[in-house]
Amino acid sequence: MTPVLTLHPTELAAVTIRVRGLVQGVGFRPAVWRLAQEHRLRGHVLNDGQGVRIYAIGAPEQLQRFLTGLQEHPPTLARIVEVVSEPASLQDIPPGFTIIESGAGEVTTGVVPDAATCHECLREVLDPFARRYRYPFTNCTHCGPRLTIQEKIPYDRSGTTMSGFPMCPLCEAEYHDPSDRRFHAQPIACHACGPRVWLERADGKPIALDALTMLDAVDAACTLLQKGRVVAIKGLGGVQLACDATQEEAVSRLRRLKAREGKPFALMARDLQIIRHYCEVSEQEVALLRSPAAPIVILKTRAEVSLAPSVAPGIRTLGFMLPNTPLHHLMLRRMDRPIVLTSGNRSDEPQWIDNEQAKVHLGEMAEYFLLHDRGIAQRVDDSVAKVMGGTARMFRRSRGYAPAPVVLPPGFDEAPRVLAMGGELKNTFCLIRDGHAVLSHHIGDLEDALTQADYRRALGHYRELFAHVPQMLAIDRHPDYLSSKIGREMAADQDLPLCEVQHHHAHIAACLAENGIPIDHPPVLGMALDGLGYGDDGTLWGGEFLLADYRTCTRVGTFKPVPMLGGEQAVKEPWRNTYAHLMAEMGWARFVMNYGDLDLYHYLAHKPRVSLDQMIARGINSPSASSCGRLFDAVAAAMGICRDRVSYEGQAAVELEQVVDQSALEQEDVALAYPFTIPYLKGTKLPYIEPLAMWQALLGDLILKTPLPVMAARFHKGLAKALCAMVDQVTRLEDGGRTVREVALSGGVFQNQVLFEFVKGRLEGMGFRVLSHAQVPTNDGGLALGQAVIAAAKASSHKK
Repeated sequence: MTPVLTLHPTELAAVTIRVRGLVQGVGFRPAVWRLAQEHRLRGHVLNDGQGVRIYAIGAPEQLQRFLTGLQEHPPTLARIVEVVSEPASLQDIPPGFTIIESGAGEVTTGVVPDAATCHECLREVLDPFARRYRYPFTNCTHCGPRLTIQEKIPYDRSGTTMSGFPMCPLCEAEYHDPSDRRFHAQPIACHACGPRVWLERADGKPIALDALTMLDAVDAACTLLQKGRVVAIKGLGGVQLACDATQEEAVSRLRRLKAREGKPFALMARDLQIIRHYCEVSEQEVALLRSPAAPIVILKTRAEVSLAPSVAPGIRTLGFMLPNTPLHHLMLRRMDRPIVLTSGNRSDEPQWIDNEQAKVHLGEMAEYFLLHDRGIAQRVDDSVAKVMGGTARMFRRSRGYAPAPVVLPPGFDEAPRVLAMGGELKNTFCLIRDGHAVLSHHIGDLEDALTQADYRRALGHYRELFAHVPQMLAIDRHPDYLSSKIGREMAADQDLPLCEVQHHHAHIAACLAENGIPIDHPPVLGMALDGLGYGDDGTLWGGEFLLADYRTCTRVGTFKPVPMLGGEQAVKEPWRNTYAHLMAEMGWARFVMNYGDLDLYHYLAHKPRVSLDQMIARGINSPSASSCGRLFDAVAAAMGICRDRVSYEGQAAVELEQVVDQSALEQEDVALAYPFTIPYLKGTKLPYIEPLAMWQALLGDLILKTPLPVMAARFHKGLAKALCAMVDQVTRLEDGGRTVREVALSGGVFQNQVLFEFVKGRLEGMGFRVLSHAQVPTNDGGLALGQAVIAAAKASSHKK
């Protein structure tokens, strides 16, 4: 709402205006300056620890129009959270309106995410008559690096990795000219004064550039890619590995050397025309690809074209992005086909950001290195998004999005400063302060020692960057998560309150916070479907129906608990889940009697069944788990998908979704969907999803040699029906009413587009309001937000 000034219209008045949000490093001050010139105001504007502070003098009606314009037409990358204006005393009236140097003070302003190259900068880079022609680090206040180069707040050049590059006179003139779009663009540079790029051979031998290009090292890299070489490229947030995506030899070599067996590679293409040659692209997906965040967007492939088979084995979608820096634009200028562009590391490790370390650790993977001398303050991966249910949804929130704050719902304004440590996989952490949650960029899986070290370093960087001194900590309740162990140590060392949060409660709370549900809102029904999480009863959960708000969580439904044969080994070898499910449902004798002719029987018969049965009977290394993710693994393996092992988390479920026959999903009689029942667990009387009837139908289809895509469609449709039936059962009152009317969907299983859209549509048809994730990942990348708001809400309740 535009502030209203109660000033006499004939008097000259003064106001101080405080603007909070993402307002530094985005051209906000020059925008204020230009607006002030337009309305003939006097005064000044400056950055300080809280954002932007304005002192303005003018007629009341001019000040009012100024305030309106300030909020309605901010710079492209700015995100205004709050504008507060107060009458001020008339001091010495200055002759005009000026921009002054940054002020000190407590740091509360945000850090702007990195932004892809804007149209104006790209036009200069490609213009032979512009002084920044083919300069790979061209930027302005509308685009370029932010988080990746920022070392402290306020966002001034001295606080970035550009501090070692003194500006030349021409750049300095632009930097100090409020009418120029590069006014106070902290990474401003050009050929004369900025970072430089060069090309090296991995073996250290000299390179004859004129044999590769008539232009420069960046163009030479394009020639090398066209020749089938693997090139390491220092990008915005780290070193990347690239090769021609149409050359199978290069792609398979990169996959082998990177130790990345099956996980799909990300792709980059010069323009939309190339992407459209390989994928179907909607207008919404176009907007996402072209946005300042420029994420990897998961797209449906065209059947008539293909890339190298090793790009995305077993997958009918491709993850494409457009160039996000001038370096990438220039490198792909002559490339009329996609390139693989993946993080510069061995699989599951963090990507390298230092030139020398990259050459040491990537020297066996890359044949050439395209490097530069601008430092990277914060390692940041590419973001990943997909349009599902008509909305762009984050699968990995990183470059271009982090660390933009999530504005918390009503009631969190007075919440304490919380540091939430996140989970074990797809880790992010979260800082709460002043009614906002800063969710970190994607860190990765903390099972890896190098990622653990990166996690600790990023924690320190964010706490320093945001001057965040926590008043309490929040962790996952799992006793063995590294993030939880670090949180317990910090709480003990700093004598801080510690809130331990149940895994699936955190999933649902993150969904509530993202959807703006107030702190004191009544409980909703949460459906949390994922692989594994530590349950309230000490067992492993993963398919849960929870009556939950921010402070409380009650389990009202679940999936059938089934042993995980071999513990963690069951996650890596899907057949173990198939065997455990079949033994839990029907036993070996019944399975052999009815399905002994199946290939699945012969496969399982050769496994060490005696040992497996003893493990189940004695509870040896076979914890019980009510996991939806493991059910997907079991079904996929039964159908012959990823039966022996998976090479990345969720591979079996991903490939099962990929084979779904869309016509069978949409047109086949719903009666043919695989059935589930909902009985009650002995002892607890908790309703659970029982898959026995589903297994009988699935195995019967195997006997009938029903096409695999049809079977996959029947499983997805049947499971979706069962989920909605459980919602109906646990919310229905005797008079036909509902205990709750809102259902929150969360957990990594809801990355499955087929299941998500079917469940969402069916629940809405039943009259429920469905809450789901968009700006925060539904997978464990969103856990930290949920932990943080639960801790804050409980602390708020205790305070009251």
